[in-house]
Amino acid sequence: GAEQGDPMPTDLYLIRHGESVANVEPIIGGMRGDGGLTDRGRKQAELLELRLREEEWRADQLYASTLPRALQTGEYVARALQLPIQRDDDLQELRPGEADGLSVDEWQARYAGPDMPAAAHAFHEFARGGESWAGFLVRAGGALARLVARHEDEAVVAVCHGGVLEASFYLAFGLGGTGNRVAFAPLNASITHWRHRRGSEGQSEWTLVTFNDSSHLTGEVIEVSPREAVPTPAGED
Repeated sequence: GAEQGDPMPTDLYLIRHGESVANVEPIIGGMRGDGGLTDRGRKQAELLELRLREEEWRADQLYASTLPRALQTGEYVARALQLPIQRDDDLQELRPGEADGLSVDEWQARYAGPDMPAAAHAFHEFARGGESWAGFLVRAGGALARLVARHEDEAVVAVCHGGVLEASFYLAFGLGGTGNRVAFAPLNASITHWRHRRGSEGQSEWTLVTFNDSSHLTGEVIEVSPREAVPTPAGED
């Protein structure tokens, strides 16, 4: 068993927002371009709330990205968990800078740029004033690391984005932005459960308990909605 004084684990539940207008259009959905949830996205969030109520989920902390699609989803989760939403700007999707509100086609025409090595692309800002993939991983990974450090021995729910879910894998596996780009295709309104423990040497130990848990969406047509656009190395879709 655990020795006295051993750090207790944090259960971190990452919930992707319901289907959004930005997913469907598709539009670059920063603060300007985010039109919130679609009707289908609200239905997904209702089904999520129903499941959390029926299973009598208990959590100690509820956080949400400050983008409208995440905050709107968070309202359903907050009702089910009977917790206030703690807003965290660092849980936002990759920040698109001047591309915010453009269509994906417009962004590609203006900003996707000439061919460049994949490693260089990781440091290439999404658009003027926006983040690079590598910079985003540092910011989002830091936000998740702070949550588990702040809430040892607690259950923490964070309503966030596909990119932040991807960042959780990069954080757990110790990968930087220049590594191979691995996509995880998280479903809208799905639950990903990580368990985090500090090892005896102070290192992070991550256990992936569930990924893409969407049993509450049974009866829905399960499909991966387009991610908010995030730069990929030139030559890839």
